[in-house]
Amino acid sequence: HIGSCADDLCLIRSMHTEAFNHHPGQLFMNTGVPTFGRPSVGSWLNYGLGTESQDLPGYVVLSAGRGTSGGATNWTSGFMPSTYEGVLFRNEGEPILHLNNPNDLPHDCQRRGLDAIGELNLLHYERTLDQEVLSRIASYELAFRMQSAAPELLDFSDESPETLAMYGVDREEGDSKKWRNGGGDEFAGFAANCLLARRLVERGVRFINIFHATWDHHEDINERLDFNCRMADQPVGALIKDLKQRGLLDSTMVVWGTEFGRTPLGENRAGRPANVIGRDHHPFAFSIFCAGGGIKGGTVIGETDELGWNIVKDPVHINDFHATLLHCFGFDHLNLTYRYQGRDFRLTDVAGKVVPKMLA
Repeated sequence: HIGSCADDLCLIRSMHTEAFNHHPGQLFMNTGVPTFGRPSVGSWLNYGLGTESQDLPGYVVLSAGRGTSGGATNWTSGFMPSTYEGVLFRNEGEPILHLNNPNDLPHDCQRRGLDAIGELNLLHYERTLDQEVLSRIASYELAFRMQSAAPELLDFSDESPETLAMYGVDREEGDSKKWRNGGGDEFAGFAANCLLARRLVERGVRFINIFHATWDHHEDINERLDFNCRMADQPVGALIKDLKQRGLLDSTMVVWGTEFGRTPLGENRAGRPANVIGRDHHPFAFSIFCAGGGIKGGTVIGETDELGWNIVKDPVHINDFHATLLHCFGFDHLNLTYRYQGRDFRLTDVAGKVVPKMLA
């Protein structure tokens, strides 16, 4: 399914990073540095562009499988106001727990209560000038509006049977149990997240993360990689095609990424039996692909040596990728900054350069 989208894809085979373990690698990919406390890509884009949605967060996070080792540090707003932080949605039931009101709470009663809390918060802001107080007020108001918008978002009844089948939301996983991902209903969960991502884009949400773990195949790679590829291939291909047929791909960038690659040889560790069917972490050369949003489709960038160990042509660092992403959405990565504790910070830190070969 993804292969049938090749003319829209830019495949980068020369990504590299300094991070060799999961949490630092995920931080690097999502925040531009391998340390805590920096805003994520989604936070930077919402800070720079704002959101077009009035009833949903500007930045939504969806998760399937076991969940990332980095957790909420992957979608944090860091030192920016918390209004720019990613909001974790569930893909069934209430998108956010306790979003729905108790049955005996009148709507106008809740509105009056929020107004009173807002007035108290404004008095507190006038005394402290703390921006987080304004973020708190905005969060209360957004939650109030989401009570009507979010349930409709998760109601797929207005989607055609053809669309549901294209994403594979009712697919069966089969008998494979060779995963460490949490187990059960991953095919359906990941497919629902991809469809939900398209619905979020339609409703003006600026940035959506879909996280799935785990692809950490230190052993049993034949069975586990097969399971994950079958899980992801159809919904990801459907998302790209669906955005394109609705005229949304030109203004939406789809990125399939990872925190690092895997070694091109079997993993062996001292004191353990030889393991020819597992792969270790490999930050020196790995691949990601992207489509839409100003990216040049049908493009392959970068080469590795004959072993797939080191890059021999067109290296692309994570900071370079972030610089290019920001460029596609109208920003010079050197000038999109946020002042904190006397320093102007940016997503690409003190590095990064735009990759012209990626641009349409």
